[in-house]
Amino acid sequence: MVEVQGHVAEGFGAVGDAFRANFEQNELGAAFSLYAGGEKMADLWAGIADAETDTPWTDETLALVFSTTKGATAICVAMLAEAGKLDYDEPVATYWPEFAAEGKDAITVGHVMSHQAGLIYAEPQLTLDQVLAVDPVVDTLAAQAPLWEPGTAHGYHALTYGWLAGELVRRVDGRRLGRFFADEVAEPLGLDFWIGLPDSEEHRVARLRAAPPPEGEELALMMKIAGPGTNGGRALTMDGALAIATAEMPFNTRAVHATEMPAANGITNARSVARMYAATVSEVDGVRLIDDETVDVVRAERVHGDDLSLVLPTRFGYGFMLRAEYLPLLADGSFGHYGAGGSLGFADPESGVGFGYVMNQMGGGIAGDPRAVALIDAVRSCL
Repeated sequence: MVEVQGHVAEGFGAVGDAFRANFEQNELGAAFSLYAGGEKMADLWAGIADAETDTPWTDETLALVFSTTKGATAICVAMLAEAGKLDYDEPVATYWPEFAAEGKDAITVGHVMSHQAGLIYAEPQLTLDQVLAVDPVVDTLAAQAPLWEPGTAHGYHALTYGWLAGELVRRVDGRRLGRFFADEVAEPLGLDFWIGLPDSEEHRVARLRAAPPPEGEELALMMKIAGPGTNGGRALTMDGALAIATAEMPFNTRAVHATEMPAANGITNARSVARMYAATVSEVDGVRLIDDETVDVVRAERVHGDDLSLVLPTRFGYGFMLRAEYLPLLADGSFGHYGAGGSLGFADPESGVGFGYVMNQMGGGIAGDPRAVALIDAVRSCL
């Protein structure tokens, strides 16, 4: 029986029970945190941070959260929109003139933030070293033509979303996305959350363990979504430069941790994810990141239906996943983001909830990992 550490507030015992039960299924090491009304209601951790060394998961352990990073990036863009420094309805080229090349002059900030820009991978193909250098990706995306007419369809920009949004932040603010996030979000809230991890924190990072190979119907579905040559496969790996589900995952390396990949390499803990989202819908120790009006803008449905990358139906606001059949969240008004393998962060304005779950045992799905869903159900029962 795994020893769960941390605390749960009175009335939230079901959350602790669900977290513990996950370790009877498919969990190695994990952490969970919940805020409600600006107050911490649960902060739990357990298990193993590194299966190779049997290192225990502690309250200092950090985890790479893949696309849960997208929510942090979306918050940065929302803060700049609220400040009047950019407009979701304005063409990207207004702020980034080079982006207008190849007929992209009408692509708006909103199109980028809702996966409608048609730039799901870089063309021509880039090497891993070029991807990690960031500027070659940004320059290539600016120069290439979209894969479909922007605004007419949506397809998950699994990795390019982050560099597109990050360059917008740099153009209007002067700081790179990672620096802006550190200064304007992480520092005011006291978060352990980095997009571009400093070497001094590397020793705290849990080692990811790949999901078991899919079989049968699950394998067929994954090949349909992300098999070789598919839009999903090319989007999720930057056309092969970054493989996720391999024994020696690039995402376990210092080079990937150190670069700025605002769609996929955020490194943090559950406490920080929950606290960040809580501060979008409530004051947390005097800090509120975005106001109610901005929350309503970013969580309004912008696209819903068949996704040209993931094949399955998806639903997005401006940078955030919204509740849908394949995207379980707390309630219809919730907004947040899943990460590959199972991590999840979201906020729910009506209940004032900020939710954070991180882990190092990769699950096999794109979203809606059973461990995260069990925690969502437990939170709902407590509320």
